[in-house]
Amino acid sequence: MSGLFIFLGILVLIVSFLAPKLSPKFQAAGILRVLGIFLLALGALLGSFVMIDAGEVGVKKLFGKVENDVLESGIHMTNPLVDVIKFDVRTQNYTMSGTHDEGDKSGDDAIRALTADGLEVVMDVTILYSVLPNKAPSILKNIGDDYRNVIVRPITRTKMRDNAVFYDAVSLYSVKRDEFQNRIFKGIEADFKTRGLVLEQLLVRNITLPVSVKNSIESKINAEQDAQKMEFVLQKEKQEAERKRVEAQGIADYHKIISSGLTDKQLQYESIKMQKELATSPNSKLIIMGNGGKNTPLILNGN
Repeated sequence: MSGLFIFLGILVLIVSFLAPKLSPKFQAAGILRVLGIFLLALGALLGSFVMIDAGEVGVKKLFGKVENDVLESGIHMTNPLVDVIKFDVRTQNYTMSGTHDEGDKSGDDAIRALTADGLEVVMDVTILYSVLPNKAPSILKNIGDDYRNVIVRPITRTKMRDNAVFYDAVSLYSVKRDEFQNRIFKGIEADFKTRGLVLEQLLVRNITLPVSVKNSIESKINAEQDAQKMEFVLQKEKQEAERKRVEAQGIADYHKIISSGLTDKQLQYESIKMQKELATSPNSKLIIMGNGGKNTPLILNGN
């Protein structure tokens, strides 16, 4: 807005000087000059105040020269000819994904890298980073304000590819994933720091294996699940067989104890005991025991 007032003020002043020469009868030159000066003053006044929002810093640039001091959030009075470049110092993210319109660039922007076993994996990655406020002038001098495409994107993609060659595809997909992510983080963090950026977090969101490898892994997993299921069934059958063996052994031991413990005298004693109980029963009438009644007492009901 200040630039517009300055431009209009200069234009009005030029007209105020040229108009009398082109038309001697022109009487408003003085008024135009006053108006031109007023517009210039208003533009200069408005241009002297700069508003820096929360989460931003400002870097002053005058005729291409970058000043080293940084403007913090708030209202600042500056030279109206100074151009203030604002930098966002809050946490920012940059996503590279194979899903359409999910990343910062439309289309398939996933990172493709070769692993130690010569296979190509496809990775979706998100970078969380921020700008060091006191390094904003250095970034503007050496990189410019498009550090996302100049630094963040190329360094991340390069580090991902350079480190993938130390892992085979299956390990990268499963057990070595965290190790791979930590290794990349350290490499990117060091490069960002030398350029005035802070790497806060690196997220390897998805790793896609070649179809042939994926099918092989699924077959292996299914085979392992089948083997575990069969092992469970066999274990259950062994337990059931052991239960039956213990039960049969118990029955056999019981019969063995009974057979060895019952002597003729014990059997005779049990017989006499049973006869006595029958004799005392109020319902007994006549009982004949033994082989045809030989050598066996008769029990008659006395009623």
